[in-house]
Amino acid sequence: MIQFNALGLTAPDACIVGVIEEGHKLAWANDPVPDQVTDAVLQYPFCQADAVSRARGISRLVELRRAGATLVLITHDETLLGNCADEVWWLRDGKLIARGDPSEVLPLYRRHVAVALRSSGEGVTVPVAPALRSGDSRARLESVELKGENGEPAAVWRSGEQVTIRVAFRYTAEVADPVIGILIRTRIGLNVYGTNTELEQLHPGPLKAGDVLRVTYRFRCELCPGDYTVTVASHDPDGVWHDWLEDAVAFAVTDSRYTAGVANLRAQVYAEVGHPE
Repeated sequence: MIQFNALGLTAPDACIVGVIEEGHKLAWANDPVPDQVTDAVLQYPFCQADAVSRARGISRLVELRRAGATLVLITHDETLLGNCADEVWWLRDGKLIARGDPSEVLPLYRRHVAVALRSSGEGVTVPVAPALRSGDSRARLESVELKGENGEPAAVWRSGEQVTIRVAFRYTAEVADPVIGILIRTRIGLNVYGTNTELEQLHPGPLKAGDVLRVTYRFRCELCPGDYTVTVASHDPDGVWHDWLEDAVAFAVTDSRYTAGVANLRAQVYAEVGHPE
């Protein structure tokens, strides 16, 4: 076993303990992966290893545990902890927040991270920084606002949150039938969702020079955690652009659990077992 007097904690015999640290860090030992059966404290193991070396290293840790060694892993690698830890300690500023089975502690930690990330984006006005801009200048974008369900600016949304995108264009010439659209994309450019005023049966024109048109889109953010961009545009019904801003603003989505893909469909899952008669 390994005792940590400063924490009043003991790592049990023949056990792999994962430690997630936040805030003030304690002074841990930093041993190499043992060549023989011995207790060890490993800081951020395999963080620079390739996939093969990592897999072999995890197998080695499991072999050492089965042979009776106690191993303490200081890491934020949730996949590593889920794969081999028997117990997880979650520490903040040197104080124990939670201790237990990885299936219990890791979800608590993920919920904490999701809340912290959402809070970090609260009140943040996202800058307009398009990757590409084009159009005949009959309109110019004035602003793009991203807001959370509380109506405040937000650069990070929670999956499932009611959110708002508000776009404003100022017109420099008369436009008979302006169409304002948005397109959400993933970080790698996959189209996720797009709509515009024409599709939504809104026709705010005609507009004259000096008019400012503001369009608000409200929807539930049923997206998987990740990074996204919003492309915005004002154009004629035939597609002639007044002002098109590719990837005008960026935002992130967080959640308390991992979900693969882009759309968070929140499936209800059932299982049935059939027995032979």
